[in-house]
Amino acid sequence: MLGALGIHMHSLPILYAGYGFLGGTGISLAYTPPIATLMEWFPDKKGIASGLTVAGFGSGALLFTPAVQYLSKKFATMPDYLGRVGEVVTVAKDGRLFAELDGGKLVECVQAGATELAKIPYDLPEGLYAVGTGNSGTAEALAIMGGIYSATIVASALSIKRPPSGYEKAFAAPTSAKEGEKSEEPAELEDITTGQAMKSSQFWLLGTSFFCMATGGMGLASVAKPMMSEVFSSLLPAVVTSGFAASYVLMLSTGNLGGRLGWAALSESIGRPHTFTMFTLGSVPLYFAVPTMVDMVAKDGSSTALYAFCGSTALALSYMGGAFAILPAYEADIFGTKYVGAIHGRMLLFVSGAALAGPTLISTLRGQSEAAAINNLMGLVEPAAFESAFGASMSAAPDLIASKTINISKLLALCPPGTVDPTPYLYDNCMQALGCVMVAGALSNAMVRPLQRRTLTEVAEEERQKVAVRNVKDAKGE
Repeated sequence: MLGALGIHMHSLPILYAGYGFLGGTGISLAYTPPIATLMEWFPDKKGIASGLTVAGFGSGALLFTPAVQYLSKKFATMPDYLGRVGEVVTVAKDGRLFAELDGGKLVECVQAGATELAKIPYDLPEGLYAVGTGNSGTAEALAIMGGIYSATIVASALSIKRPPSGYEKAFAAPTSAKEGEKSEEPAELEDITTGQAMKSSQFWLLGTSFFCMATGGMGLASVAKPMMSEVFSSLLPAVVTSGFAASYVLMLSTGNLGGRLGWAALSESIGRPHTFTMFTLGSVPLYFAVPTMVDMVAKDGSSTALYAFCGSTALALSYMGGAFAILPAYEADIFGTKYVGAIHGRMLLFVSGAALAGPTLISTLRGQSEAAAINNLMGLVEPAAFESAFGASMSAAPDLIASKTINISKLLALCPPGTVDPTPYLYDNCMQALGCVMVAGALSNAMVRPLQRRTLTEVAEEERQKVAVRNVKDAKGE
C-alpha cells in the first residue's frame, strides 16, 4: 500500500520504502516459520514438506500476477495520441522531440514504433504520444492487492500450530536386527545450534552453492520478459506477440512452482546432495546454450530454437525453485530439525545477496553490450544524417545517449542498408556469466560433506562426566 502511494506521488523513495524495504522485511519474517513447522508435522518427508510450503510462496506469481495485470488494465488510461509520424510537424531541440499543434503550440512527445509498443500489453497505434500523459493503473492495483494480502496473511498466521510433544517419535523407523533379536529404535542425534552451524564449513559451502543457484535464477528471471520482447519479438514478430511474451512469463512461473514440488519429491528418493548436484551441474549447459539458440533464431528464423529457449529457461528456473524447496530439508539433514528455522533464516542472507548480485550483474553486462553496440553503430552513421535526425551534432552524442534519446533502433535507421541489428546479441555475455556462476556453485556443492553429530546418549554421557568432574573439584575445594 505504501508502494502504491509512492507510485501515485511519483516518489521513488516512498516506493522503495514500501514495496522494497517493508515488503522484504515482511518476507523475511514470515518465510521460515511455516517451513520449520510443516517439517515438524512430516518428519519422515521433510523434502516434500518444505517443498509444499515454499511452493505456496512461489505460487503467488501464478495467482496474483494475473490479478495485478487485470487491475492495472482496469484502472489504466492511455496516453494522448498526437498522430502518425509524417502527419504531425515535429521539431527536435536539445535532444528532445516536440510536436507542433494547432496554433503553434509545442508539446513534448515520444515516437513509439512497433518494437516499443510490443513491450506493453495494450493495442496502440504507431506514432507520436504526448509526454506525461496516461496512467499505468499500477498504483490502484497495488493498493487493492495490499488489502487482499493483509487479510490473507493474518488469517493464515493465526492458523499455524506446532505438533504435540513426542509426535516425531511415531515416525522413527526401528533399526534392523538379527533374527531372534528385538529391533531397536534408532539413536537420536543431537541438534546443531545456529551458532555451531555457522561455524561449520558445511554452512558456508551450502550457502555459496545456494547463492550461485539464486543468482543465476534471479538474474534470468529479471530479464526473461525483456529478452523475449527485445531479442525475439523483432526476429519472429509473427510468433512473439505480447500474448506470447505473457504466456512465456507464466511458463517460467509454472516451471518455478513445478520445480518446488517435483524436485522436492525426487529428493526423497535420491537424497538432497544428489538433487543439488543435478541443479548446479544441470544449469551450466542451459545458460551456456542460450547464445547459440539466439544466434540460430537470428540467422535462420528458427522457431524450434525459440521454443528450445523457452523450455531451457523454464527448466533453469525450476532448478532454482527446487533449490529453494529442498534447502530447509537439506539443512535439517545436516544440522538437525530443532534449530532449522533459525539456520535457514541465516541461510536466506545468501538469497539477499543473490537478489542484488543477479539482476545487477545482468544489468551491468547488458549495459556494457549496449554501449559497445551503440558506439559501433555511431561509426557507421553519416554526421549530416545524425544532425538531421536528432537536431544536434555528433559531439553531443554522449549526452543524448545518457538521456536515452539515442538508442540502437534509431541509429539502425540511419545506418547503411544491410547493417546487422546487434539487439539479439545484447544478452550473450550475461548468459555466459551466469553459466560461470553455476560452475562455481557446482564446485561448492561438491565439497559439502556430512556433519559428524553425536547421539543424545553420547551428549548426556558427556554432560554427566562434566558434572562429575565439577563435583570432584568442589569436594577438593578447587
